[in-house]
Amino acid sequence: MDPRLIELLVCPLCKGPLKLERGEAHSELVCPADRLAFPVRDGIPVMLESEARALDEQEG
Repeated sequence: MDPRLIELLVCPLCKGPLKLERGEAHSELVCPADRLAFPVRDGIPVMLESEARALDEQEG
């Protein structure tokens, strides 16, 4: 993902900043305030609350 795009994107719920987390199999944009991780599929961020994964206590 283009770093300039990440700087422009905000959480759709709280409008806070997002952090890109890269794993071996997938990437996610994480909102630390809402403790949600939005998936990135084929380089495209899916910024839907219904698609977001809730972070557990050890994450974020």
